[in-house]
Formats: sequence, C-alpha cells, structure tokens
Amino acid sequence: MAEAMDEGGLGDNIDAKGIFGKDKPPSVEAVLSGLVDSPDYCMDFPKRGKCYIFNHKNFEPQTGLNVRNGTDADATRLYCRFRELGFDVSLFTNLKSRDVLKELQKVAKEDHSKNSCFVCCVLSHGESGILYGSDGKYETERIFAPFRGDVCPTLTGKPKIFFIQACQGDKLDHGVSMKCQIATDSSSIQEETYRIPTHADFLIVYSTVSGFYSWRNTTNGSWFIQALCAALQDHAKDMDLLGLLTIVNRKVAYDFESFTPQDNSMHLKKQVPCVTSTLTRNIKFS
Repeated sequence: MAEAMDEGGLGDNIDAKGIFGKDKPPSVEAVLSGLVDSPDYCMDFPKRGKCYIFNHKNFEPQTGLNVRNGTDADATRLYCRFRELGFDVSLFTNLKSRDVLKELQKVAKEDHSKNSCFVCCVLSHGESGILYGSDGKYETERIFAPFRGDVCPTLTGKPKIFFIQACQGDKLDHGVSMKCQIATDSSSIQEETYRIPTHADFLIVYSTVSGFYSWRNTTNGSWFIQALCAALQDHAKDMDLLGLLTIVNRKVAYDFESFTPQDNSMHLKKQVPCVTSTLTRNIKFS
C-alpha cells in the first residue's frame, strides 16, 4: 500500500493506494478576501454576487420523465428571495444538459472580483449523482467543477453555494414515530500568502439524502424550496446560513408528509435535506 511520507517518517500520509505525481499543482494565486482568522466571510464587496436558477419543468419524450408541476412556484420564490438579498439573479428554463453546463462554465470564467459570493439553484429530476436537463442527464459534479479555486480564482476564498432540488434515488423514507414535549487587545495587520484547498468554500445543499426520493407538491412547489425560502425571508438577516439551514432541515422533517391516499406505497412518507459543506467561515447576509 503506497503512502506519501517524508524520509524522516514524520510526514502526512494519505488513506489511499496512491499514484503520485499524477496531478500538477495549479499555477494560480488568488487574493484572500478579509483577514485570514476572520470567523465570517467578507460580504462587503461592491456587489453581492450572481445567482443562477435552472428551472426544469418539461422534458423531451425520449427521457421518459414526467412534467414537474409546481416547479414554477419554486423558481419564483427563489428569484424573489435572492433578489431581496441583493443578488443579480438569472433564471433559465428547460435548458438542455449541455446548455446548463455551458452557462455555468461561462459565468465561472467571468471576473467575480467585486462579488461577495456565487449561488446556483437547480430544480429538476435526478438520481444518485445525476441531474437532468430537458434532453437527458449529466453528472452532478459537473456543475461544481468550474468553480474550484484552481479554475475560478476570483471566487477563491469566497462561498460558492448550490441548492439542488431533485431526487437522489428511488428509496422512500417511511419515517419513525416519536413522542415529544411541547413547551407553551489590538493587533497589527500584515499581508501573508496562504494556500487553501481547491475544493474549499463550497456549500452544497440537497433536497434529500443520497438514494432517496425528493417530494414536490404540484401546486405549492417542493417541500425543500418552500422551507428554504421561508427561512431566508425570516432569518437571512439575523442568522448565519448553516444555522438557517438547520431550521430548513427541521421544517422539512417535521412539517411535511406525503399525501397520496390513492397509492398507499407512497402515502405518508418523509424527507430531510442534506447539507455538504467545505466552508471555512460563516456566511451572513446581514
């Protein structure tokens, strides 16, 4: 088993059967926004940043995918919430897979030096590790890759936030019953160069955990986006984003339940969102 170690035996190892020298280190140097030991991301740039929303309602016949009724309500809520938070919002409807990826690659190549962060929302059908454009599928990882620190240097050290409303499999969460109680010195500033991981500063929020269905009301929209937008409206200015997302998880987990009495196999099912974070600071929109 190969390990990376210095000759003195005091180095760092990797937990893998390594192939060393395969990847060349990127020759990218970015400017860190704010002080290195600041607990919060700097949100004082001239612009809040861009928010891209990809709303998929209709799909081509060969995909075999159903119309996603209710998704327009989700898209409208997201558009309004992020506009209120100061984002420059772009809404794309029923794009083909290659066009989704093309738009993301294009915006990643722009200069984000004056922006505080970037947000992307995808509303579509999905499977484990897969999302769908109107004409077919693409790997979920491909929407994140253009924003890595070695590819998009003007967003290095800034939060890249992704909200994904899509199934991640075909398992059902049957829920579990639970009883609960209801209660009525001054320091100098100097410049230093820091190296940070290329995958740092990402926040990826899935509407459901890996392998499971994600639920959507055909009139009111998806459970996740309803809860997310309500929490953003109520708490975006007084809570950090990870704390706010805990409220979203709780609301989806406790307040929503599928209602399909005509199909007992899908009736009274549950869901909880899943948060994946490589953030290195708190995100506060205040």
